Amino acid sequence: MTRTVYVNGEYLPEDQAKVSIFDRGFLMADGVYEVTSVLDGKLVDFDGHAVRLARSLAELDMPSPVTTEELLEIHRQLVSRNNIEEGLVYLQITRGAPADRDFAFPDPEETPRTIVLFTQNKPGLANSPAAAKGASVISIPDMRWARRDIKTVQLLYPSMGKMMAKAAGADDAWLVEDGAVTEGTSNNAYIVKDGVIITRQLSNDILHGITRAAVLRFANEAQMQIEERAFTVEEAKAADEAFTTSASAFVMPVVSIDGQTLGDGAPGPVALRLREIYLDEMRKVAI
Repeated sequence: MTRTVYVNGEYLPEDQAKVSIFDRGFLMADGVYEVTSVLDGKLVDFDGHAVRLARSLAELDMPSPVTTEELLEIHRQLVSRNNIEEGLVYLQITRGAPADRDFAFPDPEETPRTIVLFTQNKPGLANSPAAAKGASVISIPDMRWARRDIKTVQLLYPSMGKMMAKAAGADDAWLVEDGAVTEGTSNNAYIVKDGVIITRQLSNDILHGITRAAVLRFANEAQMQIEERAFTVEEAKAADEAFTTSASAFVMPVVSIDGQTLGDGAPGPVALRLREIYLDEMRKVAI
């Protein structure tokens, strides 16, 4: 069945969807994106993603082409039209396609933004075999630009990081700057030592993860101890357990770092409990 996508106000078969070759998202990565999970045919933490989208657009001085209410309806329409029970909705907004390529921003009154959404069907997203097994990561230098708090479409280096991990026989990579882990290629990173959850504090250095915020809230409600601070790779290797959070993988246990096994090599109890809590709680409030 042909997937239905959304492009600039139209619902179209995916093979009929087109954007201009002059679009600044294509030419200059001048755009932002969000990914919202779908569980049981409902959107997980849509409001959080909408708030972060607005922040990213504002940081780039890019007016939104739609209201939050319109965006919610588009998400729901795509979930319905594509019969998504478990999966993802990808959203991208770029500064649009001016008359010709230019480094200077085009006049927003003369150049409408480009907005694209599509779904990805992911059966078994919640009951992931990978989460039961745990992931392996390698550490690599963080060579991205300094505004990682803006969720832009500049994803070349994270993609290269995932390929470095694949070449090393690992599942993913953690990015390291000045000796400390910033985050994963597409997720926030955590370690657990003596029952304490440790994760880097919010700043321009990392993405302000929507799943991160929810998981830390649930951990606090469960009276788990949390420290928001930087941690080193060596500290991570000596941890009792580790995990990542993201909209597409929820809470993912990490069982080895740079080939060194954590604990007994199995997903740790804190990560597994947080994954269970997160899925239970988010299902209750999905819309």
